[in-house]
Amino acid sequence: MKAAVVNDWGRTPVYTDHPEPEARDGAVVAAVEASALSNLTRGLVSGKHYASKEIQLPAIPGVDGVVRFEDGRRAYTGALSPHGMMAERTLVDPRAALVLPDGVDSVTAAAIPNPGISAWMSLEHAAAVSAGDHVLVLGATGVTGSMAVQLAKSVFGAGRVVVAGRDAARLQWLRDAGADDAIALGSEDLGARVAALHAERPFDAVLDYLWGEPAEQVLAALATSQLAAHYHATRFVQIGSMAGLTMSLPAGILRSAGITISGVGLGSVPPDVMARARTEALPRLFAMVATGDLQLRTQARPLADVEQVWTAAEPSGTRVVLTP
Repeated sequence: MKAAVVNDWGRTPVYTDHPEPEARDGAVVAAVEASALSNLTRGLVSGKHYASKEIQLPAIPGVDGVVRFEDGRRAYTGALSPHGMMAERTLVDPRAALVLPDGVDSVTAAAIPNPGISAWMSLEHAAAVSAGDHVLVLGATGVTGSMAVQLAKSVFGAGRVVVAGRDAARLQWLRDAGADDAIALGSEDLGARVAALHAERPFDAVLDYLWGEPAEQVLAALATSQLAAHYHATRFVQIGSMAGLTMSLPAGILRSAGITISGVGLGSVPPDVMARARTEALPRLFAMVATGDLQLRTQARPLADVEQVWTAAEPSGTRVVLTP
């Protein structure tokens, strides 16, 4: 069969022939219909991700996707190691598969779970967003940030959502999708805007997909504006690092304001929370997509193009999905 194969850490996958998977221990071989190209997928085979140690090379990348079983059922699932989803066929546990509703196409179904579950857990578990909360999404124009903005309003009932990002067109789209205010990074003073908004109505939660300098500015702004106001608890949730892997955090920021910092990733979410997200949140996400209440832009590309799309910049707010 044809598959995308990574032979060395950090190298681009090559589209080549690969041995067929074999059924074993209750797992079955299924035909792959779509596999999303996410940052997690790239990171795991880079050798630099904290979960890379679980992978042995050569490896087929692809964390999750959509398969079709021999009986015709179409389902979202993850592949069983050492088989990834970026292949014509893969090995899956049918007990862990979620049969898809007819109203969701395979490309969209493959693209939704990674950003959808991440956004859901960030909002529900780490940020504990509840009705009426004031939320800032830093890096909102990306795939997961855009998902978080929609869910913050429609599912968790946030009273006010402010979005920050560089893509002007996506910022406008987010306002049309329910965001109440927008900060254009690069053309506006992020720190000044956040400080003013926080003083006007304190942020209850910040979802950060950027880290680096933007996170420095936001944390400093939250602390500075609180000095002139009264104590307010702000939950700062770190999820992505598109603007840098490190940042400077003066100790006084955490001593002078009610800011708590936590992260959402593979190792920071309790197993029961992760399990509930897959069994309860994911079916709801698919149902929302089917009814048009949740939107995600996708770009389908043939698996044979994996070498070209792997290193290409992802269109803003769009998830690339590979199809055999």
